[in-house]
Amino acid sequence: MGSKRLYYGWIIVGVGLVSMAFWFGIRSSFSVFYVALIEEYPWSRAESAGVQSVALMVYTVLAPLVGGLIDRFGPRRVILPGIGVLFAGLMMCASMKTLSQFYAYYGVFVGIGVTAIGIVSYSAILAHWFERRLGLASGIAVSGMGLGTFLLVPLSQFLISSYGWRMTFMIIGGLAVVVLFPVNGLFLKHKPRELGLWPDGRKQFLSDLTDRAGAGERDVSESEWTLKKAMQTGPFWALVAFPLLAVIGVYVVLVHNVKFAVDNGIDKMTAASIFALAGMVSSVFRIFWGWLSDRIGREITYTMGMISICAGVVFLLMLERPGGRVFLYPFFFFFGMGWGVTAPMFMATAADLFKGRTFGLIYGVVEGAIGMGAALGTWAAGAIFDRTGSYASAFGLALGAFFLSCLCMWAAAPRRFHPRRNSVRLHG
Repeated sequence: MGSKRLYYGWIIVGVGLVSMAFWFGIRSSFSVFYVALIEEYPWSRAESAGVQSVALMVYTVLAPLVGGLIDRFGPRRVILPGIGVLFAGLMMCASMKTLSQFYAYYGVFVGIGVTAIGIVSYSAILAHWFERRLGLASGIAVSGMGLGTFLLVPLSQFLISSYGWRMTFMIIGGLAVVVLFPVNGLFLKHKPRELGLWPDGRKQFLSDLTDRAGAGERDVSESEWTLKKAMQTGPFWALVAFPLLAVIGVYVVLVHNVKFAVDNGIDKMTAASIFALAGMVSSVFRIFWGWLSDRIGREITYTMGMISICAGVVFLLMLERPGGRVFLYPFFFFFGMGWGVTAPMFMATAADLFKGRTFGLIYGVVEGAIGMGAALGTWAAGAIFDRTGSYASAFGLALGAFFLSCLCMWAAAPRRFHPRRNSVRLHG
């Protein structure tokens, strides 16, 4: 194989990027459907936001199952049927007339579909294709989350304004199946060995092991980590906690920022566009943070990102002040910058700590906790508003969650396990 030939792992990264663009773009677009549905139906904000919470709880339950099924059967047998369920759910949403139907169609069916095309699926795949450049590969793949937000949020708002929310559900569903089914069906591979390759595009895996042994590094068999063994370690629970806390704060902002902006005099299209710009900024920084973490460590990188996202939330709160419209611009930049650090650090830290044959299942449990945190943040912000008439306390909750998340990242301590920084892999 020629040395200049593109390593197929980067094709896998591209498939993940496209799929996660739809995964998170559809999730994020809920914020503009949320505004349209509140205006049409007499539903409270907590009731309406609760639909997204149900979808996230479905994600919580199914993420470990999806990861485990991919470990056992490979990604195509899981992801392709999931795309079909996502399409069906969005089509049914177009015909809904009651809140209970919304909970069933979006909360359950769309929730199942997005789980199959989400981060848990591609984390389980990318961990096999990359080791030393996993941070960069993860960052590029999850940059699709911001790209999807940038494209699908304003597109959804434009379509809702032009054709109504029912037709918009149908168009988004059609786009998802037309793009995702062939991309995943044609190009997705589970492990590099299927193509006679090795992680990171190494030519000679055995010689690499010899080099590691010469440096005093002991290779770890893929069969070493199991979910049971991982759960007996402190780093596992810190790994579960730091993403859970982070997404509580992230989803307080993601689901409610458009409505908050509209409440403060910003027109709907501008609010949706600002949110989309935050997604685009996050795409750029997901790649940057992933690259940086391979060099300076996951903990320092994550801390820098959490400082940025907290600054973004503070700027969003300033929107309520006279002349506060100007703060929309630092909001989307700093929030997008900090939001960008989350997913690549979730993926890379988990792989640093527990990569192995059952990594899909282990990371699925982590993503289950993430879904729980996202559901809590989504619902809590709506409930706080319904009780207080303000989002101030909800955004305060987000700031506290980000601070605690940072502490838990340091407790997980991936610096002790990262292959570029240590000569011996630790246990427990």
